[in-house]
Amino acid sequence: MSIAPIILWFRQDLRLQDNAALHAALAKRGPILPVYIFDEAGEGAWPAGGAARWWQHHSLAALDASLRARGLRLILARGDSSEALSELITATGADSVYWNRRYEPAAIAREKAIKADLLAVGVEAKSFNSALLFEPHSISNKQGKPFQVFTPYWRHCLTQAIALPVSIKSGPLPAPETWPASATLDDLSLLPAIKWDAGFHEAWKPGEAGAQAQLKRFVAHAMAAYEDKRNLPAESGTSLLSPHLHFGEIGPRQVWAAVRVLSKDSGVFPPSRGAQVFLSEIGWREFAHHLLFHFPRTPEQPLREDFKHFPWTEDATGEKLRAWQRGRTGYPIVDAGMRELWHTGWMHNRVRMIVASFLVKHLRLPWTHGAAWFWDTLVDADLANNTFGWQWSAGCGADAAPYFRIFAPVLQGGKFDGEGDYVRRWVPEIAKLPDKFLHAPWTAPANLLAQAGVGLGANYPAPIVDHATARAEALAAFKVKDCAGGGRVRNGRAAQ
Repeated sequence: MSIAPIILWFRQDLRLQDNAALHAALAKRGPILPVYIFDEAGEGAWPAGGAARWWQHHSLAALDASLRARGLRLILARGDSSEALSELITATGADSVYWNRRYEPAAIAREKAIKADLLAVGVEAKSFNSALLFEPHSISNKQGKPFQVFTPYWRHCLTQAIALPVSIKSGPLPAPETWPASATLDDLSLLPAIKWDAGFHEAWKPGEAGAQAQLKRFVAHAMAAYEDKRNLPAESGTSLLSPHLHFGEIGPRQVWAAVRVLSKDSGVFPPSRGAQVFLSEIGWREFAHHLLFHFPRTPEQPLREDFKHFPWTEDATGEKLRAWQRGRTGYPIVDAGMRELWHTGWMHNRVRMIVASFLVKHLRLPWTHGAAWFWDTLVDADLANNTFGWQWSAGCGADAAPYFRIFAPVLQGGKFDGEGDYVRRWVPEIAKLPDKFLHAPWTAPANLLAQAGVGLGANYPAPIVDHATARAEALAAFKVKDCAGGGRVRNGRAAQ
């Protein structure tokens, strides 16, 4: 008599190591049936955008290859998760379903319903944490309520024990005697029909192996200088782990453990100021999930109720929004960021703050427009981080930027891209301008513009808004009754 298999339901945990659900399934000593279900409706209002779907395709291919190397394979299905699991249980006689938890509102509701349905028919249903250091329901302030400011949140978290990654031994994994039918990866239709993804292939290596290689590179070569170089978009100063973390190709416990290894000899943890700042960015990621869990309406509505009636401007033709999306605002640092995003599916974190501030404060367009664009174009599009970052920029979320903080694009460009390497890469039509005028081409003399081959309003746009005018109008709008909020608060940002 064959032993009933355990269905291992993969979702945003596309790795083998430090996979708590896999670890528990192995402890049960039965054959394991790995399954991935592409369930767009189950994501509620936030099915994966185009860039994330590209990553998803390649990450699933990498996971299947890893499983096959160990005697298993990834069964694929498309459609309703509950129905797909029921069909697999009927087809295989599986008596258990194990998975790792997610924390988005639609995912929570789906998990709760599926667990109830499985238990009702006598199928064991267990879920685990592999996505976060601290699950949102486990952290609260002294009043038993969720935190809404990062510093006390993270200070409290650092008093808690951080679990070690769970280890999955090498060698073959227990396989079922027979395999059910499976869809193909192409059946999921995750890749774009129009081949706009060439730059993605140049920039990324999705999958668990790619995630581990990226972590090792960062820890060895960039982490010590992270505090100084993380704000310089032309430098390789950030971890580039955000998409790997979002898809669960690596977990935060693994990141934490990799940093802790560096403290083995000295006994000092974190081992450097750069490491401390980097780990706090992992904390921002945790905080974003904490907020989304406790305030599930925030992907569509501001956390601060007084922002519901903020006087956003009209953009009836969509001309301003399209200029921002296409990197045609006339502000080089903004345009460079938006073009980097389109080409690579990613944008440097400092530039994310600059382009977001420009949209909501210079153009005074709703932050939800920016969140929707990022959702479709970022390979690391994560509902918690995306929501938190945009609400921070708009000033309507937790620990938000004060209303009077308006990034000046020219000053930001000069400060963080002083030699212009970043702008010259992504805005080549102005690359020949001297550094002095690179971040404000409209201030260059006509003869210099001509020598550099720059035609304002022709091959590069003039600024679509005047900075001083837009700033004054934004400040006036934010001072509208009940929209200005309190005084200065701590600067915050989602981890990258």
